[in-house]
Amino acid sequence: MTLVEECLRRNAARLPHKVALVCGERRFTYAGLDEMSGRLAGALAAKGVGRGDRVALYLDNSVEAVVGLFAALKLGAAFVAVSRGAKQDRLLAVLNDCGAAALILDVAALGQGLLERLTDEAPSLRAVVASGGAPRPNAPPLLDYASIQAGTGPVPPVRHIDLDLACLIYTSGTTGESKGVMCDHAAVTFASGAIAAYLGHTERDVVLSVLPLAFSYGLYQLLATFQVGATLVLEESFAFPELVLRKLASERATGFAAVPAIYARLLAMDLGGHDLSALRYLTNAAAALPVEHVRRVRALFPGADLYLMHGLTETVRTMYLPPGEADARPASTGKAMAGTELWLEREDGSRVGPGETGELMVRGRHVMRGYWNAPAQTAAKFRAGALPGERLCATGDLFRMDAEGWFYFVGRKDDMIKTRGMKMSPLEAEDVLHKLPGVREAAVIGVPHPELGHVVKAFIVAPGAGLREAVVIAHCRRHLEEFMVPRTVEFVAELPKTPSGKLRRMDLR
Repeated sequence: MTLVEECLRRNAARLPHKVALVCGERRFTYAGLDEMSGRLAGALAAKGVGRGDRVALYLDNSVEAVVGLFAALKLGAAFVAVSRGAKQDRLLAVLNDCGAAALILDVAALGQGLLERLTDEAPSLRAVVASGGAPRPNAPPLLDYASIQAGTGPVPPVRHIDLDLACLIYTSGTTGESKGVMCDHAAVTFASGAIAAYLGHTERDVVLSVLPLAFSYGLYQLLATFQVGATLVLEESFAFPELVLRKLASERATGFAAVPAIYARLLAMDLGGHDLSALRYLTNAAAALPVEHVRRVRALFPGADLYLMHGLTETVRTMYLPPGEADARPASTGKAMAGTELWLEREDGSRVGPGETGELMVRGRHVMRGYWNAPAQTAAKFRAGALPGERLCATGDLFRMDAEGWFYFVGRKDDMIKTRGMKMSPLEAEDVLHKLPGVREAAVIGVPHPELGHVVKAFIVAPGAGLREAVVIAHCRRHLEEFMVPRTVEFVAELPKTPSGKLRRMDLR
């Protein structure tokens, strides 16, 4: 299988009546999704959208988003999922950056003058499809999604190959800069197959995802599940944890993907009223799970395997920690997944040995093409490999590796704090802060100091714990070297995050 949409076609033929997708109270079979995406692809083709174009999706997690995604692929186009939480300016910036030929959105998004702005400011658009209600009358650019699904039409023939782009994924911008990562079919199918393999997916699995399809981690919940003909339960978010827990129980979910912020909320809840015995595995990605939280999650879900993973949009996934190792080495993010080669480099390009810190380099078929319309950034991130035409990814993530080959995340190069002439990773202090009773989340940054360069400042989410700054600093002094101890502590209601759940340290600064 080399084209991303082949998983849907194959399962529609093999398991036509199998429930592929659960959205709220609605259930959709593989055959049904195949037909729905074919009808939408035909409608877009009639508007001149085809191979090599970009189709943008401005939708919450929904069946319309899944159908739109596969419709774009069937056209030979690349889908571009934009977070529904993005503001109009952000949406228009993405549409114009990628030259989108079509946009699929919900009717509610058309308020506040968006349709007029699309007409005036997005000249590349040839079709706009609105779902979730009848679009306003006398609006010729708009196609009604429901009317398309009620009709019939020819499905465009397959003309694309695995070297064509399947999607552009715009990075979540933790550094304030967002770029469209170019993902071809071969890279996407390799990555989703590798993930499904190490998670042990079978068609009997039921995977519940609250992660946005607009971001890599959420997207691959869908793709890895559909690889094997399993069922995806797609929730809009984790905004209402009790509802999600009830859905995990009622659907007898076997897999659940989360980020550290979600685990922090789960650890603060009483799960006793929910039957989660069907859970076979949990995964963590997007950011490192604090060691203390690893131990507590293992205790909270004793019957489920915990997969600690590392990845980035530019490679999807790089490594994972097999669940049998989580108790022995909870600080590790594991070893390379199948088909991947990893090593660490110094700034001069030489490789580091065990126990040393270096930048993670990735070699594999899942290293993406580069950034759309950004040759300078592409050249900095994607480097030439040993073989002609080969691409390596310089991740910007610092790791160390022990003598047995296990990797340990140190931090982002941009996040390292230099104070008193010493360098420290924020994770070192954050792991200590998470050991304080009552601390749900913690983050540290460096703030300018006239004599020391920078000093450490901590931000703590600890609702109802009654913690005081002096208690936090004293705790840190017992467990950290003096230069790592926070000078100041700020208690906050929440930490700033991207829609995909990553901490935005730049906002703390």
